[in-house]
Amino acid sequence: MKYHFKVHKEKSGYWAEGVEITWAHTQGNTLEELRANMKEVLELCLEEPNRGSSFVPPLPDPSVRGRNIAEVAPDPSIAMAVLLRRSRIKSRMSQRQTALKLGIKHFSQYQRLEKGETANPELRTLANLKKLFPKFSVDAVLT
Repeated sequence: MKYHFKVHKEKSGYWAEGVEITWAHTQGNTLEELRANMKEVLELCLEEPNRGSSFVPPLPDPSVRGRNIAEVAPDPSIAMAVLLRRSRIKSRMSQRQTALKLGIKHFSQYQRLEKGETANPELRTLANLKKLFPKFSVDAVLT
């Protein structure tokens, strides 16, 4: 899961704007600093909407290419949380319904899966996710 940023050079440094996540903007004095800042702002943008709203950020567009385009991958746990939340909302299920269908006894355990800082499913849970959401791709989390 790699998002894209359009990178701009100016006299005093660099700035970047998200391609898929258009509200993601950042800057840096060096390209190294800019890259770290792009990852940070991307992860903030992916995580923040997860706090009690039904908004799900767009997925990366694999066709985006260009000279000044940088690819930025979020932490796999954040990618996992975003993809899981997206699958659940597209299936029109609540967190509680999803937890029950996955065989998760405690609702709070499921909620942890939709938070980037705590999303770390067991293999059994991943297998159950694939059964419940056939289009769910673990590969997308890791690429």
